[in-house]
Amino acid sequence: MAASWIDIATHDKQSFKGYLALPPTGSGPGLLLIQEIFGVNEHIRSVADQYALDGYVVLAPDLFWRQQPGVDLGYSEADMGKGFGLMQGMDFGLALQDLASTVKTLRGRAESSDKVASIGYCMGGLLSFLSAAHAGVDAAICYYPGGIDGKLDEADKITCPVLFNFAEADQYIPAEAIEKVKARFAKSSNVQIETYPGVHHGFNCWARESYNQPAATLAHGKTLEFLAKKM
Repeated sequence: MAASWIDIATHDKQSFKGYLALPPTGSGPGLLLIQEIFGVNEHIRSVADQYALDGYVVLAPDLFWRQQPGVDLGYSEADMGKGFGLMQGMDFGLALQDLASTVKTLRGRAESSDKVASIGYCMGGLLSFLSAAHAGVDAAICYYPGGIDGKLDEADKITCPVLFNFAEADQYIPAEAIEKVKARFAKSSNVQIETYPGVHHGFNCWARESYNQPAATLAHGKTLEFLAKKM
């Protein structure tokens, strides 16, 4: 597995950085990895490496670059506050254009096949869902996507397969929001919704107190099965 930072060209003739992780074989399907509010930090880079070892060409774009390039936060109260501030100040329309540019970059690389899926966590989970509507991905995975119930009007624009991984005891996403997602996609054969009992928001992140190893392992397995079938 090899990793490096690369340049991603934007629609408005600028460029920003993305963390690229290549599988041991050197090539494979593309995977757009979308950060949380903490930037492309150590954990997100480790997740990129993890999926690269699973055989994917993974690219994690620095979505805060228009505000502050290279954000790399931890999980302290101060870092959490800074991350929320960056998210609140981010232009989501421009972020989606940057994600589309990242997909274009992935598809243009010799190591990557033409197929590209997106996977994101919290803020990134919501952006993964929106990428299915606006960034041209072939499949989307959304881990505990914050604010998802307020964006369900975008569902009509989505034709690719989508996998949701929700935490049953999520302190940021109320049960009512998850039920709205389930109701919206109840008749969709292209959408898979998984809920993990008794776990909290951020259960996939081994650097946080909310990490739950059984749930993270189960969700990772379901994600790999989904990608193998849909990609």
